[in-house]
Parts: sequence; structure tokens; C-alpha cells
Amino acid sequence: MLKLVGSDGKQYYSFELRSGVYMIGRIPPNDIIISNGTVSRKHAKLEIDLESRTCWLSDLGSHNGTLLNGKQVTEKISVQLDDLISFGQAEFKLSEDGDTPPIRSGFQTSQVSEVDLENSVFLDVNEALKPQASKLFEQPEVLSTISDMARMLVLPEPQDIMLQHSLELLSKVIPAQRLAVLFTAGENHEVELAASLLPNNQDPGDFKLSRTIIRDILTNKKAILIGNPTEDPRFAEQQSIISAQLKSAMAVPLFDEEKVHGILYVDTTTPVHKYSDDYLRLMVTFGNIIGSRVMNYSLLQERHDKQVMQAELDRAAGIQEGLLPKQIPAIDGYSLYALQDQCRAVGGDLYDVTTLDDGSVVFMVADVSGKGMGAALLMSNILASFRILYTGTFDLQQAVVRVSNQLVDFSSPENYATLFIGRLDPSTGEVQYVNAGHNPPMLLRNDKKIETLEPTGIIVGALKVDHWDTGRVMLDRGDMIMVFTDGVTEATSTDDRFYGEKRLESCLCQNGSSTAKQVCTNLMQDITGFVGTAPQSDDITMMLLKRN
Repeated sequence: MLKLVGSDGKQYYSFELRSGVYMIGRIPPNDIIISNGTVSRKHAKLEIDLESRTCWLSDLGSHNGTLLNGKQVTEKISVQLDDLISFGQAEFKLSEDGDTPPIRSGFQTSQVSEVDLENSVFLDVNEALKPQASKLFEQPEVLSTISDMARMLVLPEPQDIMLQHSLELLSKVIPAQRLAVLFTAGENHEVELAASLLPNNQDPGDFKLSRTIIRDILTNKKAILIGNPTEDPRFAEQQSIISAQLKSAMAVPLFDEEKVHGILYVDTTTPVHKYSDDYLRLMVTFGNIIGSRVMNYSLLQERHDKQVMQAELDRAAGIQEGLLPKQIPAIDGYSLYALQDQCRAVGGDLYDVTTLDDGSVVFMVADVSGKGMGAALLMSNILASFRILYTGTFDLQQAVVRVSNQLVDFSSPENYATLFIGRLDPSTGEVQYVNAGHNPPMLLRNDKKIETLEPTGIIVGALKVDHWDTGRVMLDRGDMIMVFTDGVTEATSTDDRFYGEKRLESCLCQNGSSTAKQVCTNLMQDITGFVGTAPQSDDITMMLLKRN
């Protein structure tokens, strides 16, 4: 037969267990009744199967928690013989018939049998903030102090000064030897001391707080009142409690959108100052004000960071705009126009036009991987790299090889770009080009027939490559080449349809007799009308070269 044996420090308990389900609580009709104030009415449940020698323990939402070997029970868990089970302050173990109840070292029944223990209390913060009839809240100094605390919400004090001032105000209405605010750091229940009010100018570095208290606050997200830590089984053996000789303590979580980001803590070594439920509710009120103020500091810092970031983006956007050609060179017998609309302050689309010493014209459109600042930096790198190579002996294929291999050598694998670069001989109308994985530009002939300039090699910056093929086309009078990024064809409407290549071809044909600028302007208007109110998802860049 199995037994559940234990003690709450005042009374010894022994319950015989057979196969079945046992409800545990403070009052009937529970199967196992533990008449201790720290045990909830419906506290926990044991499920016993003697045939398989298995036992399962579940907590039923108790106020003061159920522990198994010192760890909070949050889900159904298996119990082994001699495991230590805590229901509030009552400690038990599962044993064979005849075993003795578990008694912790330094916690003898004879020592506490005559002590009227102030029960540890866990209190939900929202519950603590509900109006309660209490003479403590009616005292003039309490109302005045709460008013002073509330004014801190609008005072422009630095956070460290505000926290110190808060503890000084709190000490006026809650008798305490030590007061502290701690902020969470990391995900392993680590905390850092943010402000403290300690006796006799004690060094803040000597301040220690029970890890059990910290764990309870961060895990349960509830305020905690410990009537006498040295007489509470959860804290009695902790050195931080023993060395401070604490008689009563309170700790309150500081919330930020349901996440505990700090703890407000007070304790006392004076027995006559043993804290009550009213003090805990007052403490929660102060913690709520401090938590709101700390969150306000976070929001202000976040806004400042955003302003700094926006200023940097605006400056970057100005620099990027300055990198693009300020004026498209005039070409006798041709019209050339470029248009760009970025979806963010900075982007990864680029275009360039330059006239070489021999009179030929180099024009380029590229789309860099990614968006935002990283894409903008890569865009400027590619643009600068090509411009260094613009000379009278400029070779399209070799220029693409050199720029691509430079990207491979000095950037990460995800940094690449699609690119179309062409070289026009104005005297003959011949266009030599390299298409490095870019959207095929459309060549609209004067008879409205459309050809596409397909890729002649892979994207740049992805792999070490020593060759791209070169293509050639002849522009007759009235012919035009539209080079564009995928922001054009993938512009998306409110019903999730792409603008698409067919609509682009149709728009080009309708505007075939217009100038390069008119074609680009009309195309952009058509895209805007198609998209409607849908947000722009990608940069749009287009360049049109037309032989008059």
C-alpha cells in the first residue's frame, strides 16, 4: 500500500492510497483534506494505479502553487517514491507504508508549533488593483504619496533618478529595511539591480534576492507576500534569506504588455512590521505606476531610435539619389529616358547612362537582391565598380566578369544582382548587350512587333564566372528598347493580380509613336491605375531607348 505522509509545521498527516483519483484541498468534499491556510479549497489531484505502481500529480490552479522536488507543477507529472511534494506550505512525500513524514533540516515541528504563521500569499495584479475597503488607503500620507508617484508619469526625470525617487516615496508608507527595483536580463530568470534603498549606506553590490522569489514572480506573474521567509518551507534554507534575517517580504512584477520586465521588492527584519494583504495591494499600486513609467521610458527611447534611424535613412536616400545620373545625355537621333519609383526610402534598383570617349553610349539597369539599407549599399558598390571601368576601351563582357567576381570575393552569398547592360553605337543603331539573369527587355519594332532580349548568362555576384555571352540587335528608325525591373511586371493589384508582361506589351504598342519620356510616363500611370490602393511591394525602375 502507498501512503501520502507529511506535515504543515503544525500537524502531521498520513493518508492511505489505493488505486483511484484523489482530490486534495483545504475543505470537504476533497478526498485528502489539509487544513492549512496556504492550501487552496481545490488545490491538486493525485491519480494512483497500484497495479502499475504509477502516480500522477496535477495542480488545480491553486493560489500558492504545487511543487514537486522544489519545481512548480504546471502540467500533469509523474511522482516517484520519496519525491517531495509541497501544497502551499504543507510538505508531503509518497512513501511505502510505515515511512515517516518529510521534515526539512532546520524546520522542526516543535520549533514552529506555537507560531501563528502569516501565510504566504500570491495575488494577481489585476485583482490587487480592485478597490478594497482598507484604512491603510485612507491615511493622508498614503494618498499624498500615491499622488506624488502619479506625477512622476509626466516629469522629465532620467530613469535612474525616477526609480530612486520612487523607492524613497514608497519607504514613507511601507515600513522596510531594504527596497529595490530589479530589471530582467536574458531568459534564465536573471535580474539586474536598477535602484535600491538600503540601510546604513550598504553597498548595492551586496544586495541578494532569493532566486525562488524571482522565479515565482517571473513564472506566475503574480505579486507575492511572504509572512515570514525563515518559516516558509520554500525559502527557509536559502542563504540570501537567512543572512538578511528577514521577517517579512513583498515582491511585485513590473509589466510591459503582459511580459514581466522587472520586480519591485521590499523586506523588513522587524517582527512588528510583518506585512499584510493591505500592504501587498498598496505595493501593487506603486508597482503599477512604476511599471507604466518604465514602459513610457521604453517608448520614448524607441521613438528616439526611430527618429535617428529615419534621419539616417533620409540621408542615405539623398546619397543614393545623388549616385544616379543627374541628367541623361542627349544622343543625336535618339531619345533616352529613365524613371524610378522606390517602395522604401532606399532601395536596390539602379540605372546608369554614360557616353564613352568614342561616342558610344552605355546604359544599364540592375536589380539588387533584398531591400532597404543592405540593398542600397550593394547597389552603390555595383554602380561605382562599373563607373571605374568606363573608358574608351570598355568591354561589356569583361566589365560584367570583373564586377561579378568582385562581389563574390567581398560580399556574402546572398548578395547578388540581375543586370542588363547595353552599348549603343549611335551611328549604326547597333546595340551590343549582356543580360545577366535580368527580366528580358522588350524590343518594340516600328511595325508593332515585339522581340525580347533573353539572358546571356547567370546573375552577377553568385558564382565565380569568367564569361558571359554577348547579344546584338539593330535599332531601325522608330524601334525602341524598354529595360525594366520586376517591380513593373509584378506590380500587384488589390485583388492580387500581377501587372504582367502582356499588359506591358499592350501599353508599349499603344504608345509606340510617343517619345521615350512620354512612353515611360504613360506606362507609370497605367501601373498606378492598375495597382489602385494596394501597397507597393517592390521598386519600379524603367529605361527606354528609342531611335527617332
